[in-house]
Amino acid sequence: MSDIDVRFGGIRALSGVSLDVRPRTVQGVIGPNGAGKTTLFNVACGFIQPQEGSLSWKGERLARLRPHQLAGLGISRTLQGLGLFENITVLENVMVGLDRHARSGFFAGLLGVGRSSREELALRERAMSILEELGIDAHADRLPPSLPYAICKRVALARAVAVEPELLLLDEPASGLSNAEMDELGDLIRALSDRMAVMLVEHHMDLVMAVCDEIVVLDFGRRIARGTPAEVQNDPAVVAAYLGETVGDEGTAASSPEDGE
Repeated sequence: MSDIDVRFGGIRALSGVSLDVRPRTVQGVIGPNGAGKTTLFNVACGFIQPQEGSLSWKGERLARLRPHQLAGLGISRTLQGLGLFENITVLENVMVGLDRHARSGFFAGLLGVGRSSREELALRERAMSILEELGIDAHADRLPPSLPYAICKRVALARAVAVEPELLLLDEPASGLSNAEMDELGDLIRALSDRMAVMLVEHHMDLVMAVCDEIVVLDFGRRIARGTPAEVQNDPAVVAAYLGETVGDEGTAASSPEDGE
């Protein structure tokens, strides 16, 4: 995405923000509360149309991207909410993600319409292999409401991975997880980046610093820093933003009247 501007009435949520996600890397997006992280994620997903700037995918400009177009482009996402179907099993939830690879739709398959038993078996085997990869195959026949939250988070991730995306968009995947569960999630994300790019919007710094190849830092809708985890951690503008100081346009902490000249 390039030079993205988003305004809600008189409020500018994003101002000239650019971001590139390279193949087979993990790109982190961080910033204090209200920095514009969720807005940027929603632009990338097609939920929000920017007033200025452009989105491109594999060299082609995307005009008015919509969420339903993502799977066809080879892009998948998870959201802060789980979005799981509560009345079908974990395995069947993941099979929903495989739907674009099937000749007939998943729900038609549930009704026994238009899908061969061979195709059904192939989809189930593929879904089960994804559950095994994410360490949750033992829960394949359970309904999501009967499972711990951390397992449900992995089910949502498994369904997104089932699309076999070239780009995986993750919105705060560590929310609600314990430190040990975050460590396991980090290992999964690093493993997934061997075959896909990942854009990660997250506020848990330990996870971000452990898994990201590059990090973009937002503050008040502007990009104030970009670099490796080590570079970002030591950037004065980033330190200032997280300490609540005002950051100037040039990425340095602006002095207040009390600070003197």
